[in-house]
Formats: sequence, C-alpha cells, structure tokens
Amino acid sequence: MISQSAPGKLYIAGEYAVVEPGHQAVLVAVDRFITVRITQAEAGGSADPAGHISSTLYEAQSLTWYRRPEDGVVMVDKQFNDYVVSAIRMVEQMVREAGGPLRYFDLDVSSELDDGSGHKLGLGSSSAVTVATVRAVARFYGLALDDMAVYKLALLATDAVQPIGSGGDIAASSFTGWVAYTSPDRAWLHRMRGVPGMGAGPGESAGLSELVGMDWPLLSIRRLPAPSLTLNVGWTGSPASTPRLVADVQAHTRGARDAAAYTAFLQESESCLSALIQALQEDDGREIGLRIREGRRLLLGLTRTSGIVIETPPLRRLVEIAQEHGAIAKSSGAGGGDCGIALCPPGTDAAAMRSAWEAAGIQPLDLHVHVHGGADS
Repeated sequence: MISQSAPGKLYIAGEYAVVEPGHQAVLVAVDRFITVRITQAEAGGSADPAGHISSTLYEAQSLTWYRRPEDGVVMVDKQFNDYVVSAIRMVEQMVREAGGPLRYFDLDVSSELDDGSGHKLGLGSSSAVTVATVRAVARFYGLALDDMAVYKLALLATDAVQPIGSGGDIAASSFTGWVAYTSPDRAWLHRMRGVPGMGAGPGESAGLSELVGMDWPLLSIRRLPAPSLTLNVGWTGSPASTPRLVADVQAHTRGARDAAAYTAFLQESESCLSALIQALQEDDGREIGLRIREGRRLLLGLTRTSGIVIETPPLRRLVEIAQEHGAIAKSSGAGGGDCGIALCPPGTDAAAMRSAWEAAGIQPLDLHVHVHGGADS
C-alpha cells in the first residue's frame, strides 16, 4: 500500500487579489491532513477490470472507475467534476507521455479537515485531496516529482474542475510552512493546454510533461521563515463556499462603476503584500501587525465595493476579542464564515483569548504550522 498526505491551509493575507494573475498572497500549511492510500487492484478474470475510489468526501462514499478503450483515460459511471479523478488523469497523462503502462488500483481518501461530523473547517479540502492524490498516484507509478511539479499538476487538475481559484491553497499544501505565492497567467496556461476558445498560436501548445517543466509566466512560490508570532485559529461554525464568494465578488466588481475601486484594491493589496513578505523575512513583528491590519481594512473596503459580506459578525467578534488580548487578527480566506486567524506576540495570554472566543461561540482549533520534512511550529 502507498500512503501520501497533504496538509490543509489558511490564508494570512492577499485573499481575493491573488485570484488575479500576478498578484500575491501569504499562506500557511496547517497540521491537519487529507491522506490518500493506493493499493494495486487484484488481478482477476473479469472482462471489464475496474478500480475503486472510496472517500467520506463523496455522498455515495465510493466510485467505480474504468478506462476509456481508445486511450485508457480514467472514466467514472457518473460524469461529474471530481478533484480525485482529475488528479489521477493528470498524473497518468505524464505516464502515457513517457510510454509507461497504466494499471488499475483502488484508492481510499480520509480527511481530518472537518469537525468530525462532516462540517468542513475551511482548510482547503479540495486542494489538499488533489495534492495528496497527485503525490500518491505519482509514487504508485514511480514518478519522482518535486514540490513545484506537484503544485503544477494539482493546479492543472483543479483548473479542469473549478477554474476560478487562485491556486494559493495548492501552493501551501504542496510546499508547506509559510508560503509567499504569486498566481500564474491562467490565460497562458489555457493556451498551452489547448483549452477550446483560448486560441493557441503556432507553436504555443505543449505536452503535459513539457508544460510542467517550463517556467510559468508570473508564477512564484517560495518558503518564508516562520515569524516569532504564534498562530491561533478560530472557527465560526459557519461553512462558506469559496468559489461562490469569489465569483460573486468578481461579478460585482467588473462593472464600469466599480472597476476603478477594484483596480485600487488590487494595487493596494500588492503594496501591502510586498511589505508583509519583507516584514516576515525580517521577523519585524510591528510591521507584520501593520500589514495584517491593512489587509483586513482592504477586505472591508472590498465588501463595501462589492456588497458581498466577507467579515461576518462572528468573524468580526473573533477579531475584536483577539485585539483585546493584544493579538493581530483578521478573517482568513474568502470569509463569509469559516475561520479567522490571530497572530500573537510573545507574552500574549492566548489561553484567555481562546476562552473568550469559546464564550462568544467561536471554536478554537488546535492547529500549528506544518512543514514537511521539518518540525511543526
């Protein structure tokens, strides 16, 4: 059996702006995981061999998959968008391009990215399951992938299912630790992949293996040093849909009336993130605090521009309580529910802050920053 895990993530700053190509965000990977296990499917005399995928993420708990006769591409009984199936297809395309044989296998997914009763915590389960599947299937076929190749395959797999995301959560899950991320040029990627309607010019399209080996325009992913501030996380108990919120915000900021405000938001976010990344590299707690507060202010302004509530009343209360205890806080990710973060300077009474969160109906989460191949912090 092969087993590979990928961590969940939290945004520190840069939400919404990072959806636009070339814009930055800072994220962390956290020590809750999705694990994918693969076993070779038993050989038998069946004329119609099949593999199986089992997961609590599925309403039906399991899927049966087959291969398309003409090219061996994985197919499932019901045609629906699925991150696991997309990740399998992406890795197996690499195998086919290298001339390797395809095999049947059974795949099992287990998740720690919920509250134990099935309610997602907003830690990026879709991205984590995609990254874990890419790693597991690649290992099954003996493909050696570095973190950047894992990110690229996982991004292409998720893009085939839900193309609206920035890929920041995939970067955090792939690289782990504190991550500075700049989103790639999606239009270029679509042209290189030959996506219908994108109009690839002569010599522009590329095979998958070639594309994974290329430098992608605008893309940047780098690990940052962990600051002296301690991360604390609170969950509001209200799951939110990131794709829906991002789509709603974009729909409300594309009109002529709001275009100037949205452009200003992007420019200010870029300036804020550049300063935040510099402060993290220098472990300048005061400057980190200023930039986190600025990031919150920018999101509140985006709410006024778009009319979409990002910082809900429970998230606002989470921030207020953290500030009362001397921490720096904001919502994390798309907002509308889910989690908020608090960065606590040395000497902060984090236990008192977490108790106050609980009294306000906010559940503190026992999370730490996860670094693969290294210690958590």
